[in-house]
Amino acid sequence: MKITALLVMKWQGDSNDPVILAIASDLTQFGYFQRSSAKEFIVFLGRTVAKRTPPAQRQSVQHQEYKVHSYNRNGVCALGFMDDNYPVRSAFSLLNKVLDEYQKNFGDSWRNALADSTQPWPYLNEALVKFQDPAEADKLLKIQRDLDETKIILHKTIASVLTRGEKLDSLVEKSSDLSIASQAYVLQAGKENQPVLHHIIGLQEEDEIKGLAVSLWRKFSLQKLLLTLPS
Repeated sequence: MKITALLVMKWQGDSNDPVILAIASDLTQFGYFQRSSAKEFIVFLGRTVAKRTPPAQRQSVQHQEYKVHSYNRNGVCALGFMDDNYPVRSAFSLLNKVLDEYQKNFGDSWRNALADSTQPWPYLNEALVKFQDPAEADKLLKIQRDLDETKIILHKTIASVLTRGEKLDSLVEKSSDLSIASQAYVLQAGKENQPVLHHIIGLQEEDEIKGLAVSLWRKFSLQKLLLTLPS
């Protein structure tokens, strides 16, 4: 069971992109040079799901190797990236707690947010570590009885949460969250029906190997050329 990321966003309706209020992620499963692309994709997918989660709604979206859980409470949206083995009820119990803590720490200041925040929120990083164990979230569940009475909308694919006529490829191409290289990796993964994050990592590792090979070849060629020059 694994929580890869927790995010808090300001929902701005279905016509405007949400604003990031806080984010915490654990990308140690990826190589050092691949973490920036992995984080870009998490931000892109999180923003895509949050934008389509209206107030008072809880929904879970399956996207290949991840479930993205999203809860919008009065315009503040908490999201969690978990693997398939993390219990859904435990995930939403955690998101409920995150929103409680955010409200306690920041009140209504989020209403004035116009751009993504880059300031760390220590509690979110602590929660990312503590609630890796769903049993900790289950303790919260016992005191959050309202969760049992709330319907959670489950989506089998990211496509099912998009509005009619929207395509993930088009969103990827228009996204400012993804670098050009990450856009290419995501689109290629879709064509080959591969898990996106693992596919990104694989392609980047291939590129790094090719780049190293080219560098070594150039170095060898230069040395060979120098040897042929008169001293």
